Amino acid sequence: MKEIVIIGAGYGGLRTVELLSGNKSFDITLIDKNPYHYMQTEAYGYIAGRFDMSDIAIDLQGLIHGLGPNVTFIRDEAVQIDETAKVIILKEQRLSFDIAVIAVGAKTNFFSFIEGAREHTNGVKNMQRVFEFRQAFEHRLYAKLQNSQNSLNRAGDLHIAIAGAGLSGVEIAAEMAFTLQRYHKIHSEKSQRLEFSLIDAADTILPGMDPYIIKKTEERLHELGIKIYTKAFIEKIQERSITFKDGTILPFDFIIYTAGVKGADLIHTLDTPKNRQDQIIPDETLRLQGSKDIFCIGDCTEIKDAKKVLLPPTAQVAEKSAAYVARSITRLSEEKSLEPFHANVDGVFVALGGKYALGILFKKIRVKGYFAYLLKKLISRSYRFGLEIKVNAGYKKRHVGSHDTLCR
Repeated sequence: MKEIVIIGAGYGGLRTVELLSGNKSFDITLIDKNPYHYMQTEAYGYIAGRFDMSDIAIDLQGLIHGLGPNVTFIRDEAVQIDETAKVIILKEQRLSFDIAVIAVGAKTNFFSFIEGAREHTNGVKNMQRVFEFRQAFEHRLYAKLQNSQNSLNRAGDLHIAIAGAGLSGVEIAAEMAFTLQRYHKIHSEKSQRLEFSLIDAADTILPGMDPYIIKKTEERLHELGIKIYTKAFIEKIQERSITFKDGTILPFDFIIYTAGVKGADLIHTLDTPKNRQDQIIPDETLRLQGSKDIFCIGDCTEIKDAKKVLLPPTAQVAEKSAAYVARSITRLSEEKSLEPFHANVDGVFVALGGKYALGILFKKIRVKGYFAYLLKKLISRSYRFGLEIKVNAGYKKRHVGSHDTLCR
């Protein structure tokens, strides 16, 4: 049997495992340092308190057990890949492979030129950080509600800043603002000074997206009372304030940082071409340049379409690259040649608070409002439902006495 190792249980890594698991000639191992699959696309709702932990996390052991006896999960962290020996070095062990897939995703890029960014902000790439931020945010809201209404201690004096107005930043800002609008309606006397600021150095919010999406998103954010700062260059972040390069100071109570991403730590150890965000620059078959046995997918990879246009680091792109790599691994096992990777984005949706969203399908069809919200939820629910079926199958196998080994 061929030993296939997938490093990373994000959208791309998990999709690769699913698609390969039906081929019993493959012995598949999934590696991740966490015991869960983090649905980061739903983080905006969790932070704002609309979703529960169960809405953004899937148990990996149950899921892998439901895929079949030829799939194994190892909870460990890959720290190096020996391409010559075809060995993956983990913190606790070493693992040989015939074919490896790097799907380690990305981490928050705390730019070195922004003093204090790492020390004083919260990213959303890590579920632990998201959990801690939600706890702190809810604690602060509760404390404000309990406080007396005097001029020196107003319960509504709460300012949330979001550094980075890409898709994550916009969705988080909109959802939290919508949530606090509801809070305002219930406790209007105590919540007159709830403020949101969305900040980006680019010329517009959602840089690179369709002008229709940008325009309609700006309108929605203004309706929610969110102040938008574009062409705003942050120089320093302190515990309760942002200093811009022009000397302006913006105070805040909480800050979320979504200003950029870069390749995960494993990527730094690879002797292969990378871009400025530490993403792997692969060949046309999504393999490391010069390698025949190591593929890379998802956010850790610079992925382009057939016209060499850079594709955004989204769950959709991660899954498309995963589907291509799964087909490629099957073709290699059949001693067939590989076709270049060609893909594009079928559609883009932006969740903008409550039951309102915007979207463009196939670069032509524009949808907005409740209908767009329903379409976006259908996509995310369908994805989650497919995983839950396999998790439930895994639990049933264990309950009827299955003794397959899930973790080594």
